[in-house]
Amino acid sequence: MLACTHDAETDNGPRSAPATERLCIATRTVKPVDEMIRFVVGPDETVVPDLRRRLPGRGVWVTANATAIAEAVKRQAFRRGFKRDVGVGKDLPSLVEQLIERSALDALGIAHKAGRTVIGFARVEGALARQPVVALIQAADAGPEGVRKIAAAARRGTPAGSDVPVIDVFTSAQLDLALGRSNVIHAALLAGAASDGFLARCHSLGRFRTTGPGERA
Repeated sequence: MLACTHDAETDNGPRSAPATERLCIATRTVKPVDEMIRFVVGPDETVVPDLRRRLPGRGVWVTANATAIAEAVKRQAFRRGFKRDVGVGKDLPSLVEQLIERSALDALGIAHKAGRTVIGFARVEGALARQPVVALIQAADAGPEGVRKIAAAARRGTPAGSDVPVIDVFTSAQLDLALGRSNVIHAALLAGAASDGFLARCHSLGRFRTTGPGERA
């Protein structure tokens, strides 16, 4: 039996009994907690995203995409969920997106420190031929010719029918900061636990930016 009370709009804090599902205050649907974001009320009575689900106090849950959070703000669902007046900025979806993006870039930095990244066009080409590349990272502002050549190298270096995921949502400037290098355009991610963490956060970022089927607009 799932540890969830479907009609409860708040939880009792991160130390309460874990739940596998929660009620989204925006869509009024029950979803797995891994597809949701927890929010709490901060000391200044404003709504705060709790991406790691560790902040104290009662929390409410919203489907983890920008549309659902925008709807929760628009319909004053946070006030109803917490059953009191709380401060909610109209830029809350943008704030949450920035936090998820920052989390992904921090995870990339951890993967780099763990030796799970290969940086630079020539080195990426070499890694595709000789190492277990689990993803390619390309700057959002990468030139089309370089992208085409790396894609060709990926086709040559991987078994037929297998595709190497390409992550191209970060700018070169963002990759520079995350990797501690300058002018990062192409990188490869090697297999490892730290790489898995980065890929999971990229998945969360992509999901946040995409409205899921059945979400109300």
